[in-house]
Amino acid sequence: MTMGVEEEFLLIDPETRMPLPLAGDVLRTAHGGPSACGGGLPFGAEWATAPPRAHATAPWPPPSETAREHMAELAPVAAGAPYGGGAHGGGPYGGGPHGGGPHTGPSRAAARHSGPLLEGPIGTTPMLKAEFLATQVESASGVCTRLEGLRSQLLAGRRRLAEAARTCGARLVSVGNPVLSDGDPVPSPPPQSENGADRYARIRDLFAGAVADYQACGCHVHVGVPDRETAVQVVNRLRPWLPTLLALSANSPFDHGRDTGCHSWRMIAQGRFPGAGVPPVFESVEDYDAQIARLVDCGAVVDEQMTFWLARPSQHLPTVEVRAADAGTVDGTLLQAALTRALVDTALEDLAEGRPPVRVRDTVAAAAVWCAARYGLRGPAVHPVAERRVPAAELVAELYNVVRPALAERGDEALTSRLLHEALQQTGPERQRDAAAAGGPTAVVDQLIAVTDPGAARFHAASHVEA
Repeated sequence: MTMGVEEEFLLIDPETRMPLPLAGDVLRTAHGGPSACGGGLPFGAEWATAPPRAHATAPWPPPSETAREHMAELAPVAAGAPYGGGAHGGGPYGGGPHGGGPHTGPSRAAARHSGPLLEGPIGTTPMLKAEFLATQVESASGVCTRLEGLRSQLLAGRRRLAEAARTCGARLVSVGNPVLSDGDPVPSPPPQSENGADRYARIRDLFAGAVADYQACGCHVHVGVPDRETAVQVVNRLRPWLPTLLALSANSPFDHGRDTGCHSWRMIAQGRFPGAGVPPVFESVEDYDAQIARLVDCGAVVDEQMTFWLARPSQHLPTVEVRAADAGTVDGTLLQAALTRALVDTALEDLAEGRPPVRVRDTVAAAAVWCAARYGLRGPAVHPVAERRVPAAELVAELYNVVRPALAERGDEALTSRLLHEALQQTGPERQRDAAAAGGPTAVVDQLIAVTDPGAARFHAASHVEA
């Protein structure tokens, strides 16, 4: 099963620590360097699925006694409530009334062999590109089959952007929302094509002030599937877990220099747009396309390419695109990719076995997203099926139990369990709040610069020596 990742970054003024509208200069510098732009997420058959990795048997290392207890309690969930009999121990994909009967699509094993057998990443150079605002840039990996290959591309993209940013007098930061900001940022120059320029104008006209200062940065994971119909059915089965993926990634507690009290202000800010959050259930790809067209007709989005759901079938690639995560560390991005691909693997197997998606009420899904944004991993979460508050660590453990067989089948279990362990030990908001306690919001920005670009400290020291 192939995968790819898009990461969004902020460009920061090293003096004021505020966003700096230099995307055009930074991208021109990055493209003109020794590593020319190339690769990226391709628009074709390269998204065909691939064979599994060798098995791994390393055990899950529980981060705490509480999590250990949750894992022990949830392991036998196949025997009973709340989900019923799923293929992987009764996870949230078995026995629910939503889904319109059995699906006869390809099995997970068949899907893996539906195209060329890929032994590694296709296209080893990430593609660098602009975002809507000139304070943001993006790195898109090539298509990868292995986490190791994806990690090398994530690091390469960050390195190229960070070096170009330093050359242009800026710094690169990976965070869900700016810590400090002042005024409305400058929009990026519109694309060269007439259609692209018109689209930018329509976005500004439709969303007005809602989009003028929206500098949120996310991490989008693409996972290859056989076709768009399969993608729609997979998205239906991802719904229960999107809030937990958000909670694991939450990395934006600050806004305009103040601690918001939330863990993902990016998700809170995204709520200003129509349809943000967990997508509804779609009966088919035709139903999905009809609902998108209805949103366009209602004036809620500018075109079929625009939705604000946390997961969707890609309009231009044979992939499922999961957009739940805040921008964060390389390890955090790798964790999102591993879990997302394993969830898609699990959903494909359930599709092949005719198990419909579990029912998750839209109101409960919205509550789960809000709790994930508010508390991250350090407070209550909303169980999407039991419809009650539970410790966030319980849902993380439950998610791991669901995807563990798929992770083991690909050889990803040991790495994913380590990344989960580290994510639960200390969160991004905790690191930022520690920095704020020591030196205020500017110290938070400095900490984020150091985490995003380890070369920034060496660059800063060398500049002082030359002076």
